[in-house]
This record gives sequence, C-alpha cells and structure tokens, in this order.
Amino acid sequence: MSKYVKDLVTRDIQRRLDGVQDAVLVNCVGMDANTTNELRGELAEKNITMFVVKNSLARRATEGTSLAPAFEGASGPVAVCYGGEDFVSLVKEVVRLDKNDEKYEKFETSGGVMDGERLDADGVRAVSKWPSREEQVSMLVGQILGPGATLSAALLGPGKTLNSQLKKISEGDE
Repeated sequence: MSKYVKDLVTRDIQRRLDGVQDAVLVNCVGMDANTTNELRGELAEKNITMFVVKNSLARRATEGTSLAPAFEGASGPVAVCYGGEDFVSLVKEVVRLDKNDEKYEKFETSGGVMDGERLDADGVRAVSKWPSREEQVSMLVGQILGPGATLSAALLGPGKTLNSQLKKISEGDE
C-alpha cells in the first residue's frame, strides 16, 4: 500500500473515531459475509457501530488519543465496536454475542479501552458484570425515594391510627 493510500485510510479511520472515547476490540476473522452482515445489523439496532481495520493503520490513526492503548499488542485485522447507550451496555452486548450466540461462534472479544486505559479480554468480561447507566439511575432513584417513603409513613401512621380509633368510638355512640 502506498504512503498516499495509507494516509487516506488513516484520515478515514480518524474521522470515524472522532469523539469516541471508549471502544471494544473483537476478532471476527473466519466469519462469512452474510453472518458478518447479520451481526452488524444486530449491533446497529442497539446503536453500536462495528468496522474492521488493519491494526497497524488503527495504531497510526489513534496515535495520541485515548483509544491508542487498545491497539497495543494487537495483531492482524481487528474489529472496533463503539457506541451504544453507554460503555457498559456496549460491553454487555459484545460479551453476550461472544458467549451465548452459536451463530457467531467465531466472534470473540479481544480487548478494549475505557477512559484511556487498556482492557484485556478478561477485563472486558469483568466490565460486563457492572450495572449499566439505566440500572444505576434506577438504583439511585430508589435510594432517594426510600427515606422519603419512610418519613411519609412515619408522619401519616399515627394520624391514621388515631382516625380509626375515633371512628370506632363514634360507631359505638350511635
């Protein structure tokens, strides 16, 4: 590949990864075109983008960015996955496809980068066990509403008890 073509491809990779802070690297070598297309469609439904790139060109394109550590030690072509609701939901989807789906048996997680730090395949699997942003928000809302519900019950409880006792006393007078 000539230097001019390498520069063109490098710029295209830089353009595609512009603004991406976290990504997962996967290996999909050996998958046929139809299966790869189905995989891309399934990922696109969850707003996840996947593209295959030669690792040396990716290293060149991500030099000096937070994605650079992901390509250290990578060999051969790799697929870069990014997007989704948040990084944890991206990782959960990639690990689900890696572990459970028989249709994509040659699809395997090889690493990634989160907040500028390299993750190996085991690190990616560990992140997949974390709660997603949506789950974290629901836990936070539950923690915020819990004391309020307790306070409300504490304030309303004696009044309801007194009301029921007065009602019973008044029923006896009739």
